[in-house]
Amino acid sequence: MAGYVGVLVSDPWLQNQFTQVELRSLKSNFATFRRESGRLTIADLPAKMSKLKHVGENLTEKERDAFLRDSYPNMDDDVDFELFLRIYLKLQAHATARMGSNAKNSSAFLKSPTSTLLHTISESEKASYVAHINNYLAEDKFLKKYLPIDPSTNDLFEIAKDGVLICKLINVAVSGTIDERAINMKRILNPWERNENHTLGLNSAKAIGCTVVNIGTQDFIEGRRHLVLGVISQIIKIQLLADLNLKKTPQLVELVDDSKDVEELMSLPPEKILLRWMNFQLKKAKYNKTVTNFSTDIKDAEAYAHLLNVLAPEHSDPATLTVKDYLERAKLVLEHADRMGCKRYLTAKDIVEGSPNLNLAFVAHIFQHRNGLSTQTKQISFLETTDDAQMSREERAFRFWINSLGNSSYIDNVFEDLRNGWLLLETLDKVSPGIVNWKIASRPPIKMPFRKVENCNQVVKIGKQLKFSLVNIAGNDIVQGNKKLILAYLWQLMRFNMLQLLKNLRFHSHGKEITDADILEWANSKVRNSGSQSCMASFKDKSLSDGIFFLELLSAVYPRAVNWSLVTKGDTEEEKKMNATYIISIARKLGCSIFLLPEDIIEVNQKMILTLTASIMYWYLKQPAEDRMSVSSSDSETGSLLDTTSTSTTDDTASETSSDENSSR
Repeated sequence: MAGYVGVLVSDPWLQNQFTQVELRSLKSNFATFRRESGRLTIADLPAKMSKLKHVGENLTEKERDAFLRDSYPNMDDDVDFELFLRIYLKLQAHATARMGSNAKNSSAFLKSPTSTLLHTISESEKASYVAHINNYLAEDKFLKKYLPIDPSTNDLFEIAKDGVLICKLINVAVSGTIDERAINMKRILNPWERNENHTLGLNSAKAIGCTVVNIGTQDFIEGRRHLVLGVISQIIKIQLLADLNLKKTPQLVELVDDSKDVEELMSLPPEKILLRWMNFQLKKAKYNKTVTNFSTDIKDAEAYAHLLNVLAPEHSDPATLTVKDYLERAKLVLEHADRMGCKRYLTAKDIVEGSPNLNLAFVAHIFQHRNGLSTQTKQISFLETTDDAQMSREERAFRFWINSLGNSSYIDNVFEDLRNGWLLLETLDKVSPGIVNWKIASRPPIKMPFRKVENCNQVVKIGKQLKFSLVNIAGNDIVQGNKKLILAYLWQLMRFNMLQLLKNLRFHSHGKEITDADILEWANSKVRNSGSQSCMASFKDKSLSDGIFFLELLSAVYPRAVNWSLVTKGDTEEEKKMNATYIISIARKLGCSIFLLPEDIIEVNQKMILTLTASIMYWYLKQPAEDRMSVSSSDSETGSLLDTTSTSTTDDTASETSSDENSSR
């Protein structure tokens, strides 16, 4: 982004949320508001923001005031320009969420970038998530003294304030995401240690697929209930839907007839697969309706009664289908589930009221407990030929990166969800504001196939403008879902984004482009200057597989980052994996937004190794020199592993911005 924007806003994440034109306009409004009042406080904003587009049009002054009072305990706090922008974004997201324009489907578990900003919470959902936490973390050595949590209180939000609970819950959802050696665990944490845990937790939540745009460490520290519950619900959803894919449950191919249908099934989001599975079982029960959502279609509990009768006929009660009262039928359904050994996640009232989140959780748990699919299928061999492990890992990394940017829609599969070109154009506009010609772009839903091609042609044209290598790539290749070409484009886009961020921070480069060689030289010089003999010959240097170089790099940029007593020699595969998981967790704890897996380090995946190195370099370069000196000198006073004081790990480009006052040397 141009240097002009940097003058207005120091936080790179905030820079990426606006075009230069928008920033200039908001800066002008902010200056006017402050000039009118002499002193601008949060309490002044509900009235003054009536003049702002979207926020003023779609929220009343009373609604703006109620939202801000719920989000900010001290309304008398002074507002600087960056806080003004953050408040504007939150109000804009709140307005969008109220209108419902960003919801992808009714069963989304707070999936859209803005939906976690609703300031009301469901007590029923809170009770369900508390029960889940009490069950899955009951034996955790650190948390057991705080459990079980009483769902009728706000204890959940108090316990979440030190960050340990979120980190542990992420590891329950996706085992091994966080190396627990990197979590600060003691009875009383100082503010820096709490902030480190939240930075680690939020960056790790993004890395497993959660959307945490506009959510920062301070939101957890202050226990903002709607935001904390929004993140927890997403983590639990990821855990409950973990088996809804062909890799974990190959028997799902029973739902389709041929290899073409299998490919389609592989591209579906987990919720859609769950619905397809439910309807597959309901057909066996001669249930004539099709369930299309986890809300209105199951309110009468009839579908549940048929589903459980098919899956566990030995526990069925004939009265369930004969009783007329919906609430009474729902109670009988839950009793059937209890006899099966399924956890409820909801009450009979939640079924009748059609709570989409809790019904989704209930059906997902039924699937985990008893899916009713055969143990052998003739089509499983097909999966072995279509599953490319490295391609799958890269697709995952690019998908989570795009989702963390806060685009208008959440994607579940880059090969399917990017084919109309719209989200690629949105991503390009985030990475290089103003580069997209929106006048010739078509917004979804797009019925005419040639409109999709037009969007994708512009995507390719912009890629060439940005000097991507796009030999023999046309817009139609994206529309057709060509996997290798889509991955090649996304890699170049992700790399371009990182190099631009680095270029913006290296003001002494006088506009010189940052290259891969610059990143390599920077990393080697940092390690060399720390007194180590380690060296990285290239980003595909096989000696990197033991992780030692990156641990030395992290230690070089922040001397207290690595506890060397926890580092292995990296001689065996197990030792390499231990080092790799530790590297990733320490980097996220610093504030790096990275989406690679330990396997990417162990196997020395050139692309992911470059992104890891660049992320560490970006974190280091954005630390002001004077802050490095002052924080570094206070290390001995705080005793903290990493003295971070960030207040925002909100988005994708930005979790690297999440430790704005971290120190490095």
